[in-house]
Amino acid sequence: MRIPLVVGNWKMHGTQLECVKLARAIAQGLRKRRGRVQVVVAPPYTALGPVIKAARNSVFGVAAQNCHWQDRGAFTGEVSPTMLRDVGCDMVILAHSERRHIFHETDAVVAQKVEAALRNGLRVILCVGETLDQRRKGQTAKVIARQLQVALKRLTKNAIEKIVIAYEPVWAIGTGQNATPEQIRRVHRRIRQHLAALFGRAKASRVPILYGGSVNPDNAVALSLTAEVGGLLVGGASLKAESFLSIVRCFAEK
Repeated sequence: MRIPLVVGNWKMHGTQLECVKLARAIAQGLRKRRGRVQVVVAPPYTALGPVIKAARNSVFGVAAQNCHWQDRGAFTGEVSPTMLRDVGCDMVILAHSERRHIFHETDAVVAQKVEAALRNGLRVILCVGETLDQRRKGQTAKVIARQLQVALKRLTKNAIEKIVIAYEPVWAIGTGQNATPEQIRRVHRRIRQHLAALFGRAKASRVPILYGGSVNPDNAVALSLTAEVGGLLVGGASLKAESFLSIVRCFAEK
């Protein structure tokens, strides 16, 4: 049985002091009542070190929000997977819709980043999802299949054990809109089928598939009960310990 995974993506929010304070509040809440659920937080780069230090011997993991595809080089402003490992990071979010659509990361670039992260021992949360225009045109399945195919096709069969998939419909991120349970179930099932075609049914069955898109305490219960949802990728609602912990409890109390 897969253990649910709840990830808090703090995006470009928080000074080092603010992030450490938030991390400690989350850690305190998790110690009181956690249940069978994995928790990960993804602070901005500048707070990774302090949050990892604050989380030492704690009950949650720490992920980076992105990384470059090279271990080192003349790439001003970039952060490599080796740097993430050096600071103590063990996980990274890749291909978030904001990276794809604001910073124009292509499927090919995403594939390079996935390979680099895995090569450096990082676990990868790979994001996939369609825009509103693509959904209206009935292209959801095609778009997600392409994103998965390009990102994963060059990996070894065992590499899938270090991958988490996060379905985040672009039209539902930060908009207050949300995909219906039936829409989510249908997409997650297709993702699982595609993973099975690439890596075999047994390995694909163990991959957590998260949902992300305007997740909040009000809709988290319904999302946690949706078939094929193995956890959540939480944005704005993870910036306050109380709201994030209430989302975690939706899985811990199942």
